[in-house]
Amino acid sequence: MVQKRVVSIEDRIPKLKNERRKKANRKLIFYLLIFFVLIFIVVYLQSPMSYVKNVKVTGLNWVEREEIIQLSEIEKNTNFWGVNSNGMEQAIISHPQVTAVDVSKSFPNTIVIEIDELSHIGYVDIDDKLHPILENGDLLTEVNWSTVTGDVPLILGFEDDHYLQELSEEIASLSTYVSVLISEVHWIPSDSNPYKIKLYMTDGQQVESSIRNLSSTLNSYPSIVTQLDPKSEGVIKIDESGAVFTPYKVEEQEEDMVEEDEE
Repeated sequence: MVQKRVVSIEDRIPKLKNERRKKANRKLIFYLLIFFVLIFIVVYLQSPMSYVKNVKVTGLNWVEREEIIQLSEIEKNTNFWGVNSNGMEQAIISHPQVTAVDVSKSFPNTIVIEIDELSHIGYVDIDDKLHPILENGDLLTEVNWSTVTGDVPLILGFEDDHYLQELSEEIASLSTYVSVLISEVHWIPSDSNPYKIKLYMTDGQQVESSIRNLSSTLNSYPSIVTQLDPKSEGVIKIDESGAVFTPYKVEEQEEDMVEEDEE
């Protein structure tokens, strides 16, 4: 018969006491850690360490950074954790040139504001002064001619804000591929068609069309050009019924004949 080893209670008591002491120590360390973390949080929230130190604004082209900061109502003593991102977004989106905004927090003390603006669709020449124009037809403050880039067209000859606004909306609706092909837009109204315009393209072609439905008719321009002789340049008249191409030489001859008839 196998004899079982009997451990007396006296032998077990030191081990039990040691295990209990270890558990008590672990609990004490845990509670002390919680205590010091809470103390740190309270001190942090009450100190300048929790203030917003940086505001990063991205996506701006025409809106001034100061305007966005003013709308955000962020000040030097604004608490980082007290920033209401949703409320700030609603305040900034009220700016007439802002179409979308996203506000986020970047620890430890930076607020990031991402802005989407109305598209810049061209430069309008008014009395030899150049004004950027947005997709909704709003004109911005005059800029220097030397700052003009070729990514948007010059818009010339417009003397009526109504037609200018319609044009801006149509250009904004064009595909990016087509819009970058436009170098200049001239308003050439006639008695029968006050919406008539002439576009000078970067590939050397000219396009005569109408402001009305320009975005739908001009989007066919690339396919029309591919059907022409690459060396042939002229005037393409595009409307909803189709397109007609006239080489420059023929166009000049027709104009000469008209002038002779008028004489």
